[in-house]
Amino acid sequence: MAETKKLKTREQIDQKYKWKVEKIYENIDAWEEDFKRLKDMAPELTSYSGKLMEGKELLNYMKLDEEVSRLAGKLAVYAHLKNDEDTANPTYQALRDKIYSYFAELKSMQSFFIPELLSIPEEAIRKEIEKLPELKIYSFFIEDILKMKPHVLTREKEELIAAVSDCLQAPDKIYSMLSDAEMTFPVIKDENNNDVELTEANYGGFIQSRDRRVRKDAFQGLFKTYNKFNNTLGASLTSSIKNFVFISKTRNYSSALEASLKPNNIPLEVYDNTINTVNNNLSSLHRYVKVKKKLLGLEEIHMYDLYVPIIESPVEHIEFDEAVKVVKEGLKPLGDEYINIFEEGIREGWIDIYPNKGKRGGAYSSGDYDTMPYVLLNYDYKLRDASTLAHEMGHSIHSYYSRKTQPYIYADYSLFVAEVASTTNENLLIDYLIEKEQDRNKKLYLINQQLEQIRTTVFRQVMFAEFEKITHENIEKGVPLTSKDLSNIWHDLNVKYFGPEMVVDNEIDIEWARIPHFYRDFYVYQYATGYAAANSFAKEILKNGEKAVELYKGFLKSGSSDYPINVLKRAGVDMTTPKPLEDTINRFNELLDMLEG
Repeated sequence: MAETKKLKTREQIDQKYKWKVEKIYENIDAWEEDFKRLKDMAPELTSYSGKLMEGKELLNYMKLDEEVSRLAGKLAVYAHLKNDEDTANPTYQALRDKIYSYFAELKSMQSFFIPELLSIPEEAIRKEIEKLPELKIYSFFIEDILKMKPHVLTREKEELIAAVSDCLQAPDKIYSMLSDAEMTFPVIKDENNNDVELTEANYGGFIQSRDRRVRKDAFQGLFKTYNKFNNTLGASLTSSIKNFVFISKTRNYSSALEASLKPNNIPLEVYDNTINTVNNNLSSLHRYVKVKKKLLGLEEIHMYDLYVPIIESPVEHIEFDEAVKVVKEGLKPLGDEYINIFEEGIREGWIDIYPNKGKRGGAYSSGDYDTMPYVLLNYDYKLRDASTLAHEMGHSIHSYYSRKTQPYIYADYSLFVAEVASTTNENLLIDYLIEKEQDRNKKLYLINQQLEQIRTTVFRQVMFAEFEKITHENIEKGVPLTSKDLSNIWHDLNVKYFGPEMVVDNEIDIEWARIPHFYRDFYVYQYATGYAAANSFAKEILKNGEKAVELYKGFLKSGSSDYPINVLKRAGVDMTTPKPLEDTINRFNELLDMLEG
């Protein structure tokens, strides 16, 4: 019998495959020294309370706040990276908890700043900025705060909202507790007729099974379980929406949607355009369902057939060095400078490559202004791992450019554009792989991968966004929504989106109850807009070469020096128009042509 392959411990992994966290701090003693320095320095922030009307004092506060925040950021990155290397290590658990707990104190010390700034007449602040040239760098930052004035309440009301914030989070906590901890799913038979307990974790594998009986059993088992709790889950979600509507009204917004979009200066028509553009092009998704039904050889296509790949995943084993070469080839259109930064990241120890016992799962990009933009991987020799490398390095190189170009105050980029650079990399890579692949089955597999990415990131997320819009508008009008109402809305959306070929099984009606993002109001549409912007960038880069690359690098360097819509527009992508989404749907149609060709 073959010996079971055990996961290596952290010590057994070769140093060259680990990120170089020691470049932040050599050891814990150095970290502790800086932590003490932070604790000594931070309380000085409160000494500026009542003095911000004077330009010089405002400038001194901004400089001190930057010094404090940069030091806190550096301490936090080191602690969380070391903790993620081995989550069972109590030393680094304690270190991470120490700095994270201190953030609450820090926030309290900084809490006077915005209310005090808003209490000063706007013209008085602008005069101080004119008088003191050093303050000019903060103009956009300060103006952004000033425009929120109509939505910031009196100190007493702000304190009241802060005091009940934990209560307002209750629906999300109840939902998480129910779905993550208390809900148990039935035992089903796998492909080999073995009994397996269904879980949220293994459902993704079962729903992609080539054995139709397995995916149907998993689908019914999962959603019938959710349906047993439909009243509780309905009450939980509608309570969450009511809370958000209450806060938006209290803060003098015209709607919950405005409360979500206005802080980032995103016009409301961006949300409406996204839904309308996809609705106007649903025939493409209907065609995809029809093609999938035909290629799978089904008489009827059901909701549980959606995730099964048309072509079986090819057997593959890609060494990390080979993945690096493949990704570099895919990203070649971005030019030598971009590839050199990518190589620097590999060479200088940005990346923690392989899994080890206790290491955090998944993948991410992390870092701060005074650290490298680190990448966590759990590399498993599959093509998807090469794609993950491209994706996470997209985030990290975006951060690299932004931090090298922008002052600290504008170095972070908005959530609205957070996935654009990473998805641009993924699109360039898969375009390259499809283009060069000679094996027909492997090519079809890659085409299907990109089709599924567009289906799930654009069509599916926009359906989610439309559900959010309908439910929030109903509650804003005072229309009560039961779990049955929510299920009816969800059913109708599925019928509309998937078209006449799809059998919309009744079990799917409760799927709204499984989406945790609905507790983060009007968040999901950004997956679709981010993908559309990335697709536009990739298309322009492949078509127009260096000219398009320079515009794209301008986007990467912008950070939050302007509102995200403006940053994208300057780089040639106008999200206030339907064009980026239409271009994405055109790509979807091209891929369908390849699939049928």
